[in-house]
Amino acid sequence: MSMLSQRLQVGVAQKQILTPGLVQLVSVLQLNRLELREKIVQEIAENPVLEESLDAADEITAEELQNILERERVSDPSDQGILDVAASPAQYEAEADRIEMASENAGVVEVSDGAPADPVSTTADPFDEIDFDNYFQEYLEPGFKSPAGETTEKPSWETFVSSPVTLPDLLRQQLSLLVMPEEVRDAADTIIGNLDDNGYLVAALDEIATYGEHSLDDTEKALEEIQALEPSGVGARDVRECLMLQVESRGGVGGVAWQILDKHMKLLEMKQWKELGRVLGRPLEHIEIAIDMIRHLDPKPGLRYSGAGARVVEPDVYIIKDSDNYIIELNDDDLPQLRLNREYLKMLDREKEPDKDVRNYVKERFSSAAMLIKNIEQRKHTIMRVCQCVVDRQKEFLDLGIQQLRPMMIKEVAEEIGVHASTVSRAVAGKYVHTPQGVFELRFFFSEAVQGPSGSSTPLLVLKQKVKKIIDEEDPKKPLTDEQITARLQQEGFEVTRRTVAKYREDLKIPSTHQRRVKN
Repeated sequence: MSMLSQRLQVGVAQKQILTPGLVQLVSVLQLNRLELREKIVQEIAENPVLEESLDAADEITAEELQNILERERVSDPSDQGILDVAASPAQYEAEADRIEMASENAGVVEVSDGAPADPVSTTADPFDEIDFDNYFQEYLEPGFKSPAGETTEKPSWETFVSSPVTLPDLLRQQLSLLVMPEEVRDAADTIIGNLDDNGYLVAALDEIATYGEHSLDDTEKALEEIQALEPSGVGARDVRECLMLQVESRGGVGGVAWQILDKHMKLLEMKQWKELGRVLGRPLEHIEIAIDMIRHLDPKPGLRYSGAGARVVEPDVYIIKDSDNYIIELNDDDLPQLRLNREYLKMLDREKEPDKDVRNYVKERFSSAAMLIKNIEQRKHTIMRVCQCVVDRQKEFLDLGIQQLRPMMIKEVAEEIGVHASTVSRAVAGKYVHTPQGVFELRFFFSEAVQGPSGSSTPLLVLKQKVKKIIDEEDPKKPLTDEQITARLQQEGFEVTRRTVAKYREDLKIPSTHQRRVKN
């Protein structure tokens, strides 16, 4: 019987460890344009050797930096390398993918007893491994712009910016144009502060009058003024009052729709049209006209002004048509162009800076700055290659529209450009592209394929739109069941099941057959 005990044991193991450079590459790759700009500004604030390049007057030349490094290298052989950021993009991507795949598959690989183990390399100072000649020529040429940026005209930024108007601002603006006693105006301002996002009054009038130090009469008059403002229905205390205010604003007081909302809400909820006609003594045609009017009323009139508003989207990539070809251009106009500050070069010279701690700190800062610049360039390189695949595979969509969208998998693109699938996934995450067909999220172009007519592959998105179109064209009195929709799709050549159609319908937030049926 073995006994549990503590003991020391020597072993040899191989481990895959993500270097700081690869960790930063992964994080930079998944940033969109606005997030990348924030990161660059943050890095400039934290790293003294990193600065925005505004002109080329103080640009560090490769010869200047290499001379200082040579002197430092002779006197201190341990100073050998800043970071391998001067490698080619293909080498850098291959290394990132190799480590990422190894970490997914194994993480740690034990070495068998007796097998010779590779010697563990000592931690090297990465400062001198940069090829500054190549680095400065490729990435810090003053005034460098891509040819596409000089010849193409991008859509105006104003196209993507909206100026939201809140519900309280809209109501106060209308109140400022009305003539009323100051006491009533003060009470109206208090009522506006007690409206929820849907435009409903959430507090009782007596409570508003008490806590706002208004008279009840002034508060009631203020509510009447607010309920007469736009959007109609605002200031109501329940759905019934909200809809009746909208009917009143359209001059329908006393009409069939008004009577239904006033006294027969229960029959309306149950869709008992014949019973409504009998109770009101009206023909069914009048009831249907009134119901159609009620259907077009807004039960949440304030929501359009109180929501999150339009999301500000700034494209990361532009795909611009030029004759029969498409130009891909990365949107980096206002991204700070980075360079290394020459003032810190003297701190790398042992003769001018005898303190080794200071020299090591400056080396580490140069390492971090060069690594960031390299990773930003690598991000651009990867995104451009992914977008080129999108253009090659989705040219019919770019020419004709969404009906010509083709299935495209992340794994297929990854194999084509020679990277791991997770690299492509990060490259398209949260990024938008401006195309001749509009602005889309990059991930929009990646869709699973379903078996379509004549054995062709159809994107999942196109099939969902076809389901929605079938439901939109159905008879509301006899809505189609999921089985009937499935049969229609199968007749057109799509290999789908009833369960699949039901899932697509739920994804589109379309009610069931029973809920869609309109009773006579």
